Amino acid sequence: MAAVPPSRPTTNWAGNFTYGARNFVAAQTLAEAQDAVRAARKLRVLGSRHSFNAVGDTEGTHLSLAGLHRVLALDRAALTVTVEGGIRYGELGPVLAAKGFALANLASLPHISIAGAVATATHGSGARLGNLATSVTALEFIAADGSLVSLSRDKDGDTFAGAVVHLGALGPVTKLTLAIEPAFSVRQNVYLDLPFATLAQNFDEVVSAAYSVSLFTDWRGEVVQQAWLKQRLAANDASPAPADFFGADPALTKMHPLAGVDPTNCTEQFGRPGPWHERLPHFRMEFTPSRGEEIQAEYFVDRREAVDAIAALRTVGEALAPILMISEIRAIAADDLWLSPAFARPLVAFHFTFHRDWPAVERVLPAIEAALAPFSPLPHWGKVFTLPPSQVMTGYPCLADFRALAAAHDPAGKFRNAFLERYVFGG
Repeated sequence: MAAVPPSRPTTNWAGNFTYGARNFVAAQTLAEAQDAVRAARKLRVLGSRHSFNAVGDTEGTHLSLAGLHRVLALDRAALTVTVEGGIRYGELGPVLAAKGFALANLASLPHISIAGAVATATHGSGARLGNLATSVTALEFIAADGSLVSLSRDKDGDTFAGAVVHLGALGPVTKLTLAIEPAFSVRQNVYLDLPFATLAQNFDEVVSAAYSVSLFTDWRGEVVQQAWLKQRLAANDASPAPADFFGADPALTKMHPLAGVDPTNCTEQFGRPGPWHERLPHFRMEFTPSRGEEIQAEYFVDRREAVDAIAALRTVGEALAPILMISEIRAIAADDLWLSPAFARPLVAFHFTFHRDWPAVERVLPAIEAALAPFSPLPHWGKVFTLPPSQVMTGYPCLADFRALAAAHDPAGKFRNAFLERYVFGG
């Protein structure tokens, strides 16, 4: 069934940012998308809108590729799947699982578009897992003149590594080829009240204790409130989950990351095995994950400095309390993608979910950034932050190469916006 063309969105998913686009095009074919690019003076793709800043904004045309959401090919020999640029992870997951295959990693929300997650180096959690962009083996995008450009890791080397995490600066991504593997099962267990002191003494062991580990905290008190462990299971593995987790006790009721919130929309817990696509996310595809009444920030620090960074963030816990809903600590493996924060180094990620009160959030972000300053933090490209452009740009050693790559495909800056001019191109 063909996707219903979306109506023109005026805000992002959370409602904290209002777009400035004058025009909106919902392409139903590749040719329509190319025509929209040729006709526009300024253009940005509008995906699932799960960003919280101006990275996806434009003064010109917003182009939706939601109508281009097919699975185009599955290569069993090469272990790859090729999809159109508008597909979401929650749409691809069941298709792959039904054919006996899986993606290695997923984000907390299956609702996000694959192309948007890749373009911003969005990630799941796992000390040995790279961000979602690392699964890409080839991509196709529309350059500023409307022509199609195809790149692959095998054929294009460094150029490919520069193009994968592109922030929309190269043009709309119309096709992605992703690495897949045989399907696997995952069980999820939640543990409560992991002592910060134990975490400090055993950080690497804690974040490596399962295929995916997420730690939820409000940065106050002496414990991390929840530890979510997603364990990849070997065939016929019926071994019991650990009775405790570094001093944390197993949850006796199903949990939501936010205390007191109904956990119905969360994925299964209590160690019940299930397909990879139904356990790796925190939230179920068939439910709206929240009302969107939140603002998110996230900062990345070299994993070797994780323990000191956690100690620094605990000093601002009380200042965050009036506005913070929850924070999540995750580990991410290193990669070779030019605009990925994990370029050439493994990371620890500190994610913050705030109440949707931008003036209050804007006041506390500098406190977080000051606490992390000794560790040269980088922000998530799609979350809110107040770090100066010079600090952001300094964190990307291949930035000059990326600027040259963008200029080759978009010499007049059709795909640039104020956010990219400020934080990527130095304008």
